[in-house]
Amino acid sequence: MDKLSILGVKVDKLNFTETLKKIEEYIETNKKIKIFTPNTEIIMMCQKDIELRRIINSGDIVVPDGIGLIYAAKIKGFELQERVTGYDISINLLNISKDKNINVFLLGGKEGIAKKAKERLNEEGYKNVVGEHHGYFFNDNNFKKVEEEILNEINKLNTKILFIGFGSPKQEKWIYDNINKLNCNIIIGNGGTIDVLSGEVKRSPLIFQKLGLEWFYRLIKDPKRIKRQISIPEFLLKVIFNKNSVKNL
Repeated sequence: MDKLSILGVKVDKLNFTETLKKIEEYIETNKKIKIFTPNTEIIMMCQKDIELRRIINSGDIVVPDGIGLIYAAKIKGFELQERVTGYDISINLLNISKDKNINVFLLGGKEGIAKKAKERLNEEGYKNVVGEHHGYFFNDNNFKKVEEEILNEINKLNTKILFIGFGSPKQEKWIYDNINKLNCNIIIGNGGTIDVLSGEVKRSPLIFQKLGLEWFYRLIKDPKRIKRQISIPEFLLKVIFNKNSVKNL
């Protein structure tokens, strides 16, 4: 029983150290894997979007990137050891790439953001971040041609670790649809991580991170997010009043 099902979404019962160890094992064996990082908002998306739920449940590593998931498990008498964020995994993947001399590609964000993130990381010594492309090619009139060019570039650069930052559910669906066209080893959907790496977006202060209140900090900074944050109380109510909302697998 190494997974929990939370409202039908499978989540690994791994702490941060165990997650990194598992990822390094996959790197050593060169097995191609998908890493997904659901939070409460994504879990609620999965209640209506059955395809998204199926895709996340196909992930090789699925971490609880949201304090609400930890509370949900606790409310129902189960345990998830700790919140494991996509951002923290990504930073450690960058360190692994440097130590093992393996290549990283950044795909996501508005035009210019991934490029800025790559340049900053290169300046900080992460020379293995070898490629980038913005995530707004979906609206291109020649979408399929552009997508094919991106896939070819990722493979041509011998990318081992691929960051996908389109936001959910687009990033998970794109990974699922294209994984067989990619020669990468580790593919992670990590939301706004590229924006933070570029310096354009600041991560919440450490105290908010430790308390699991990053969502609240982002709400203070951007009150327009209130519609998105409504998913948090909806999620907890659904967990509380659904007898089988959380269960071991």
